[in-house]
Amino acid sequence: MPNLARSKWILVLIGIEKLTKAALLIFVAIQAHRLILSPDAAAMVQHWVHQIRVDPDNGHIHGLVARLTGMSHRRLRLISLGSYLYAGLYLVEGFGLVLRKHWAEWLTAIATTLFIPLEIYELCRAHHHVIKVIALAINIAIVIYLFARLRRDAQASHVASARGFPM
Repeated sequence: MPNLARSKWILVLIGIEKLTKAALLIFVAIQAHRLILSPDAAAMVQHWVHQIRVDPDNGHIHGLVARLTGMSHRRLRLISLGSYLYAGLYLVEGFGLVLRKHWAEWLTAIATTLFIPLEIYELCRAHHHVIKVIALAINIAIVIYLFARLRRDAQASHVASARGFPM
């Protein structure tokens, strides 16, 4: 596969990753909203645990249930709103990358770069979860790849314009 074709497929894969994150965040936002409206949030969370077939006696599950059901409506609204906002950003990035739009490369590179310090802070603050480390590594790789690609494209454009060829 030529380098250019492979490069475009990498953009599509990054776009799919962003769209997957958006779908997960929309799910979280909807579930947080359902908890706000539910008169019996604890029963709803227990139902989710049963549906995804997780061991209900797991200590992590008990901690999650306690945190979710002990949250105020205001905090749940903020979680829901924040999830929708992040999902919106990921949808724009994802669709832009899948459609191979140059602006989406810039948006994704800048937005992902801005979130890396927050991810590092979360990683330092919480327990070192393997998933968080992997997510951070993927985001750093995405940033490096996108900025290298943008730099290469800018240099190619500069060389072409210096030779009098339109890009």
